[in-house]
Amino acid sequence: MPTRTTPAAAGDTHLWNRVLTLHALVETRLGAALQRHHGLGLSEYRALVFLGDAPDNELRMQDLATKLGLNQSSVTRLVTRLNAADLTYRDLCPDDKRGVYTVLTDSGRTRYRQARPTYENTLTAALAEAAESDPAVADLLAAARKTEAAQEN
Repeated sequence: MPTRTTPAAAGDTHLWNRVLTLHALVETRLGAALQRHHGLGLSEYRALVFLGDAPDNELRMQDLATKLGLNQSSVTRLVTRLNAADLTYRDLCPDDKRGVYTVLTDSGRTRYRQARPTYENTLTAALAEAAESDPAVADLLAAARKTEAAQEN
């Protein structure tokens, strides 16, 4: 016998679908802009961001996979592309020879700095477009920005 949906669950489903639509719009715009202007895929750019923010600009492969939301084989392919482009290199963990780090190179740091304004401007434009077309998204973004500003202070 099917379980009945509560009004709250139906509302949550509708809200989640709006969030997914917003996510798809933003991801598509970001990916296209980064590829067109910098020759980077969105996951590649985000890997450079996480590496740039990490102590010593390095992360263990499994930590990078977790941050990117990728499985081990996907992050291995991603890092192989970054290594081939001289944006990163692999380094063995001195304490555990089985551990492998991905390290940001100077050229990777430069590419990240060059791509960051494209990412940020494209993100802002995509969110503004979504907010203009859907008042509920505008309200959601305003609330999220207010919360983020309060947490920064």
